[in-house]
This record gives sequence, C-alpha cells and structure tokens, in this order.
Amino acid sequence: MAISAEPIIYGLIFVGVLVLVEGLYLTLFGRSISLNSRVNRRLELLQKGSKRSDVMDKLRKEMNQHGRSMGIPLYSILATKAQKAALAFSPGQLILIIAGVSVLAFLGLTFATESALAVRAALAPMMGIGGVYFWVNSKAKKRISMIEEQLPDAVELMVRSLRVGHPFASAVQIVSKEIKDPLASEFGIIADECAYGRDVGDALKDMAERIGLQDLRFLAVAVTIQQQSGGNLAEILAGLAQVIRARFRLFRRVKAITAEAQWSGKFLSSFPVVALIVINVGKPDYYDEVLDHPYFIPACIFVAVFLTLNLVVMRILTDIKV
Repeated sequence: MAISAEPIIYGLIFVGVLVLVEGLYLTLFGRSISLNSRVNRRLELLQKGSKRSDVMDKLRKEMNQHGRSMGIPLYSILATKAQKAALAFSPGQLILIIAGVSVLAFLGLTFATESALAVRAALAPMMGIGGVYFWVNSKAKKRISMIEEQLPDAVELMVRSLRVGHPFASAVQIVSKEIKDPLASEFGIIADECAYGRDVGDALKDMAERIGLQDLRFLAVAVTIQQQSGGNLAEILAGLAQVIRARFRLFRRVKAITAEAQWSGKFLSSFPVVALIVINVGKPDYYDEVLDHPYFIPACIFVAVFLTLNLVVMRILTDIKV
C-alpha cells in the first residue's frame, strides 16, 4: 500500500508558518529584539541618541500593549503569552499575521495536496493560529526562563550596591546597566519611572504582575514593606536572593524528575488526535462503510468527550505544583 505524502506536507507547512513569523519579526524589528541577542536593548536605544523619555515610552508601550488588548476577539487566546513575551508586534499586527499565514497555509494545502475544500478550510486557520500561538508561547517560555535565571544575580547586585551606600533607586539603575536582557530593560524601565517620580514599590508590583513571576512578587513585597516599616533592606534582599536561588534549584530538580511523566502525558493526549488525522488523510474513505450507521454520530460524540476528559486528566496528573 502506498504511503500518502500529505501528512509530511502538512508538517512542512506548519514549520513554514513558524519560520515565516520568526523571519518577519527579525526583519521588522532587528536582531536587537531577539532573545538570542546578548544586547541590552534599552541602552542600545539610548546610545543611538534617543531621549530617555522616548525610550521609556517605547519600551512601556511594547511591554503593556498586549495586556490592554485582552478583550480583542481571537487575540485574547494569545494576549497573556504575548504580554509575557513582550512582543514588539502590536495586537493588530499579530492578528494580521495570523490571517496572512492562514491564507498561505490554505494556498499551500490547495497546491500541494488533494484534500477536500472543507478539510483545507478547517486546517488552514488551525495552522495559522496554532503556529503563531506555538511561536509566541515559545518566546514567552524562553523569556520567563531567562528572567528566572537572571533574577538571583540581579538581587545580589542590588545588595552589594546597597551595602556600599547607594540608595535603592541607584541600585536598580546599576542593575539595568550591568546585567543583560530581558531583565535589564525591565529594571531600566523601573529606574526611568522612579527618575520621573513614580514610587519604586508600585513600579516593581506592576512588573511582577505583567510578567507573572512569583519571585518578582516577593521582591516587590519586600521593598514595599521596607519602605513602610523600615529596616535593613540589604539584609532583607540578601535573604531573598538565597530563597530565590534555592527555589530556582528546586524547580529545576522537579522539572528533571517529572519530565518523563509530562512527555508521556503529552504523547497519550496527542496520539488519538494525530492517529485520527493520519487515518483521514492517508485513507479518506476509511469510515465510509459506517457513516450511515445510526450509532456513528453518537459514537463520535462519545469519543470526543472522552478525549477531552483525557486531556484534562493528563494535564492534572502532570501539572505538579511546588
């Protein structure tokens, strides 16, 4: 029996979607915005001659634009991840990219496969939305992972600055210059906001909520309490740095221990869906003999319900809280 090449074509089109979005991102905004770059983007913009206030407004707009667009239909699926990834794409641009890559995926399916129109019309938006979501999610995960790794060193640098006599605002400014992105630009925004009169505790709280990282919330709470009740901030932050570093090591250990269970859950959850797609693409007439059976539609609903329950249960079993 000849093996159909259509599943391979579908996979290549999906990969092409990811490459296209990444290429557009780097072409429009340059390598400096890529997480693969070791450049402090805020300092780079300042060195090009931009005003400090203009750089602050530009970076704040990029970091907050997705959080303000949660109510946009379709885009709300990506809003949380896009905000954590701090994408320079605006919500409107991202929606246009989803529509564009969906159209390209439809054209690719039309010329490269013999699938029915209904199948192409269903798969093309799924590839567009799924591909962009996968890309945004990978950006968000990479950025959050880098922030988690940088944060203990940043807090310890603030501790050393405080111990030699610098005020906390100056310690934040030093961190924004000495460490790398993505955390450098985040602390740079805080330093600029404090220079224009904003309370540093409020700025830290906003950053913690935008990024959604618990360790940053600890930092914001520690600074706020010290401002209200006093105390040795250097000692408080030194203890916090030890806690953050210990939590980071624990999370890495748990991640390594549970990796097998998580991948098993992903495989067991995705295998039935993948098998169904492969069967329908490789042999479209596979279910023709039972389509008219009175139990066919109820059986499909029954299977769909249990597949959904399988996804929920496997998610619960593999989502280990620390």
